[in-house]
Amino acid sequence: MQDTSKQYDGVISTCRSLFMNKMKDYGSAWRILRLPSLTDQIFIKAQRIRGLQQNNERKVDEGEVSEFIGIINYCTMALIQLEKGVVEQPDLSLEDAITLYDDKIANTKQLMMDKNHDYGEAWRDMRVSSLTDLILQKLLRVKQIEDNAGKTIVSEGIDANYQDMINYSVFALIHLESKG
Repeated sequence: MQDTSKQYDGVISTCRSLFMNKMKDYGSAWRILRLPSLTDQIFIKAQRIRGLQQNNERKVDEGEVSEFIGIINYCTMALIQLEKGVVEQPDLSLEDAITLYDDKIANTKQLMMDKNHDYGEAWRDMRVSSLTDLILQKLLRVKQIEDNAGKTIVSEGIDANYQDMINYSVFALIHLESKG
């Protein structure tokens, strides 16, 4: 499991770097996005990945990797929005945004490590296409929870679903990196 932790950190380092550079370009404009908007952005990326996996022809020269990175970063933004709430104007400095990003990722990684221990790294035997399908399933669950005004009866909340999507995306990127 030590390899998993290092591989996870490597993937997140790439995602974090992109997040930082986009913050430098755009500031925290994403802070105005409501959760359903973030969920829809993630959905678009997951649908594109599924399309790439099913279709032989590509019309845009970006593959699955950039889309999984986008899912990780949008899910992290969603976790921050859940904590901080939506604002009318960008309100986070680069330093504050990175602190929040790191906090959400640290919690999500710990969840992964706990589940990974209990499941015996079963994800290593999964296909990237299965991880994509699980992300899409989680997105449909989140949309239903959003339609239910955030209420669940016996199920995990929105935050747990975003965390799972981050972790599935990290696993997919580890798989894709090992093939490359």
